[in-house]
Amino acid sequence: MASRRYGACVLYQRAAVLRMMCRGMSAAADLQSQVDFLKGEPHRNHPGVTNLKTLRLPEELQMAARCIIQRAEVPRLADRAHSLTNFLWSRKSPVEESSLRKRAVKLEKELWEKEMDKKADIDEQLLEDRIRKKVFSVLKKTTYHWKTTKYDEELGVVYMASRLAGGYAAVKRALNEIKKKDSSFAPQSLLDFGSGASHSYWGDSLKEMVCVDSSGPMNVLAERLLKGDEERAEPHIKQVYFRQFLPVSPKVQFDLVVAAFTLSELLNVKEREDTVLTLWRKTSSYLVLVENGTKEGHQMLMEARDTLLKKQDKIVHDIRPAAVFAPCPHERTCPKLAFAITTPCNFNQMYQPLPLPGRNERQTEKFSYLILARTELGGTESEGVDWGRLISPVKCRTRHVHCKMCCPDGKLQHLVVTARKQSRDVYRCARSSDWGDRLPMLQGDDEDAESDSER
Repeated sequence: MASRRYGACVLYQRAAVLRMMCRGMSAAADLQSQVDFLKGEPHRNHPGVTNLKTLRLPEELQMAARCIIQRAEVPRLADRAHSLTNFLWSRKSPVEESSLRKRAVKLEKELWEKEMDKKADIDEQLLEDRIRKKVFSVLKKTTYHWKTTKYDEELGVVYMASRLAGGYAAVKRALNEIKKKDSSFAPQSLLDFGSGASHSYWGDSLKEMVCVDSSGPMNVLAERLLKGDEERAEPHIKQVYFRQFLPVSPKVQFDLVVAAFTLSELLNVKEREDTVLTLWRKTSSYLVLVENGTKEGHQMLMEARDTLLKKQDKIVHDIRPAAVFAPCPHERTCPKLAFAITTPCNFNQMYQPLPLPGRNERQTEKFSYLILARTELGGTESEGVDWGRLISPVKCRTRHVHCKMCCPDGKLQHLVVTARKQSRDVYRCARSSDWGDRLPMLQGDDEDAESDSER
């Protein structure tokens, strides 16, 4: 009897030791995961967090914009600003000539077939003229009529009132990706196609800023903003130069090139492709492209991505090829474009708009962006840890978190994160993350993921 009790005691002690060992191994695993990707940061501020709180224009810029608005005395400014915002957001891509020709040929063929089925004796020349007029009439009614927006002084003020704060917020949010992932990056030169957000991050290191806008009145307006609307005042940002055209020399490069809401102003795919290649030639470190968070905006950015990753430039002065830095965690075809009904890959940023009648205290800027880097760049990621991108709001539930992610393997996945399956650190990071942030993809995630294409 005593020996049985002794044996039971030994088994109990061994079981207790095993439980302690398991707890120790679990704690060690959590500690290891923290060493791998947290880099000493708290979970709420882990390396994948790139979202920003509500943004506000710098005080000098805000005051200058108010002075310009007051002096301009633009009639119905609030209504016109609202209308311009809606117009720019709903704007479609220009119809390509090749696509228009295909539609015309197809429609003409269908009309001819209908007439032939009637088997009526009709003058072919007369019938041909009638079909041609019918094709022209149908195409005129059903084709989107895109036209270039020409900004004069008054429309420039309307654009500033409607888009300055939102555009600033979108670009600053995109640039935060570089600031967060490559903290050692300190650009000295900047080529800017549409925002002053870069200065808020790298004002100490920037020694030259070249701002390019094909519209003369918009360049004048930008200069007034920097001078606080005082003609003889010194601009609050030094070494800023305004141009209507890009620097001529193909050998002139800038550490950082930013083009905000520029591709959507170009007439066709060829113009966009040429512009992107030109901007890339001017890039020595990072190229940042920002567009409206619409299907058209996202599609234009994916065109630019394919141009720089897959097409060979005829003029090469910097042999370092392009690599996707953000937001895509891969360089494969965007999985969102694989569905029959495409939805754009876009993100949100809260901001405070310029004070106009009827404006809310806070507004949301929905945008899409793309950052490309020269291949030797890109910051340093934790070894053995891949990062996915959250492509919709995180849903926190009891002891688990629902995350829709774009993953390093180029697939969209619905991941259910728990402390038991992924580790306590990943679980706490997921609860602290939101739409647009990155999340570590550790081993075992694939087993618990559900592909969006399978749902």
